[in-house]
Amino acid sequence: MTNEIDGAGFSDRLKRAADAKRALLANFRPQPTVTDPEAPSRAVLKQRELEGVRKARAEAKAAKTQAALDAIEAARVAEETAAAAALEAKRGERKERKALTKAEAKAKRDARYAARKARK
Repeated sequence: MTNEIDGAGFSDRLKRAADAKRALLANFRPQPTVTDPEAPSRAVLKQRELEGVRKARAEAKAAKTQAALDAIEAARVAEETAAAAALEAKRGERKERKALTKAEAKAKRDARYAARKARK
């Protein structure tokens, strides 16, 4: 009963060990990937993402600018409204003064007329 009759000689064992090692290493080799020709490349995906980020930033900047312009416009409108209210108040005071002046003048005329009537 020798080992060589069974095919278990030293060189055979070395060969089988080398084959087993090669088979184990083959499991760790990267397998060839099947890529979908319809799928976009990483560069295209990155470009799309970059465009999306740029668009979002541009929209945010435009919104911020529009908000600032709206605030300026609101301040201008408020100022105009306040100026118009002040002018209207001034006009109202003037009308009141004129009405009082007219009333005083009428009272004076009426007093003169009454005095004239009283003399007669």
